[in-house]
Amino acid sequence: MSENPLNIVLADDDDDDRMLFSEAIDEIAIQTNLKLFNHGQELMDYLNTAGSNLPNLIFLDLNMPIKNGLQCLKEIRSNTALKDLCVAIYSTSSSEVDIEETFLNGANIYVNKPNNYSKLREAVEKVLQLNWQYHTSNLNKDTFLFRI
Repeated sequence: MSENPLNIVLADDDDDDRMLFSEAIDEIAIQTNLKLFNHGQELMDYLNTAGSNLPNLIFLDLNMPIKNGLQCLKEIRSNTALKDLCVAIYSTSSSEVDIEETFLNGANIYVNKPNNYSKLREAVEKVLQLNWQYHTSNLNKDTFLFRI
């Protein structure tokens, strides 16, 4: 059985968060290729490079220098080549304003960064197991905010 690996990207300016996310991905029984970016501009440069392997899912931190997650989300949704990519906001913020703003700007799911490693691994695994076609066609505020 040779399933194609999921192409996952994470844009997050925090070194520790990138490392823990990478370790969690390695422990999950889902084949993935993970690319890590230090900030939103790096991510957007990659996504806008001709011939780059577009991800199946983008995990996007909101609070990053140079280009933040909301700016990336708006840019992705306004680009015809990128607008259908699945975007998971991955943030420590639980602000209703952030949640509402990312929902209205087209994010597919909002994941609060868990505060311990086992919850992080569980959250990442559950998000990767979502049936995205079903999830995005039934998107509403109840399915948008992901809680562990």
